[in-house]
Parts: sequence; C-alpha cells; structure tokens
Amino acid sequence: MQTIDLNADLGEGGAHDAALMARASSVNIACGGHAGDEQSIRRAVGLALQAQVAIGAHPGYEDPVNFGRKPMFLSTGEIRSLILRQLERISRIHPQLHHVKPHGALYNQSNADEAMAEALVAAIAEVQPDTILYCPPHGALIKAATRSRIATCAEGFIDRRYQEDGNLCPRKDPRAVIDNADEAVSQAIKIAILQTATSLSGAALPMKVRTLCVHGESPDAVELLRLTRSSLEGAGIRIMAP
Repeated sequence: MQTIDLNADLGEGGAHDAALMARASSVNIACGGHAGDEQSIRRAVGLALQAQVAIGAHPGYEDPVNFGRKPMFLSTGEIRSLILRQLERISRIHPQLHHVKPHGALYNQSNADEAMAEALVAAIAEVQPDTILYCPPHGALIKAATRSRIATCAEGFIDRRYQEDGNLCPRKDPRAVIDNADEAVSQAIKIAILQTATSLSGAALPMKVRTLCVHGESPDAVELLRLTRSSLEGAGIRIMAP
C-alpha cells in the first residue's frame, strides 16, 4: 500500500493543536524562535505523545513579531547558533526527535543558499544526528543534508501554491495560500498519487515527496486536514510518518 505522511506545524499559539494531532501523523513543534517557549513546547510534546505522532522541531528566525516570515540576513555562524539554541531547547524536553523542519523565511532562504543550508545542517548534525530533515524536494537543503549523511524527507504543501520553478509562491503574493478546501485537497491527492503539482500558470510540476504539510495557524486547518486524510485514505493511501 502506498503511504504518505501528513504533517502539521504546532505549538505556535493556535487553539487547535490537539485536534490537528488527532489527524496528523507527524508534527513540527515551534521551539522558541518564531513562536513558542518552554511551556508551549512541553504542552505540545505532551499532546503529541498522547496522540502517538512523530515529534519534530520547527526552528525559525527569532523574530516573533513577524512570525519568522520576514527574510533576515544573518551570518552562517548566527544561523548555526540559532538552530543550536532551539534544538537544544526542545531536546531537553524530548531528547530524540523524529525530524527537524525549518520554518518560514529560514526554510525558504536556506533552500536557496548553500552556505546557509550547510550551517543549518551542521547544527542539526551536532545536536540530532539521527533525525530526518524535512525540506523541499529540490534545492540547497537536501544537497547539504546528503553531503552530511543526514536523512531527508521531501515535503509538499497542501495549502500553498507553487511558482513555475517549483518553489512556493511568496506570501506577499495574494495567490500564495490556498483557502479553498476543495482545491487544497485536490492538490494533496494529486501530489500523493501523481507526484505532480500545478504551477500558477497551470503547468505540471514534478513533486516527488513523502510528506504533506498543512499550516496549523490557519482557522480552517483542522477541517482541511480531516478532509485530506479522509480523501487520501479513500484513495487507498496509508497515512504514516516516514
């Protein structure tokens, strides 16, 4: 049976973490960068353990005012340090992480910049060498992880649109987020079964991934994840973490 992971970003101050965990197979827990603190991490980890979902870290720029979504221009040493701080923070609460998934602008910028990607991966290798890096199917992150022998899991998005080059449509573009549930679920099924997504212009994009993400802060995230899971299982796809 074909399998795919359903992944949600949590511990970011949203009100629906428990409901999302009941429908996901893995979660990314904010660890004090773009959102979260020790109390929220403990709560999210506890809920994840109860739900028996794979627990991952979600490090981002230490810029909660902009929710980690504003590009920053840090040195590679600063990138390494912020990843270490956040991974050490969540590791004190949950020592063995299943995966690490960078957040927001850090995710996008490091996937386009080899030096940033190397610094990020080096920090992961220092703190959690046996974890999996969730990252785009193409770009600097997967290359850096491969060189460092860090396992990877290529990621697609349920609720985001794609540009012609296969990268996510920037959030400043009003078309970036898919707010129609039928369209989002259709994209998830297409990625999972056909391993393709559709670009803004309607072109087919190769999208060979093993995990699909929904953003947990969306007010419709629970229903979107419920519909996606039901549709994928109805198509004979088993939901499980890699």
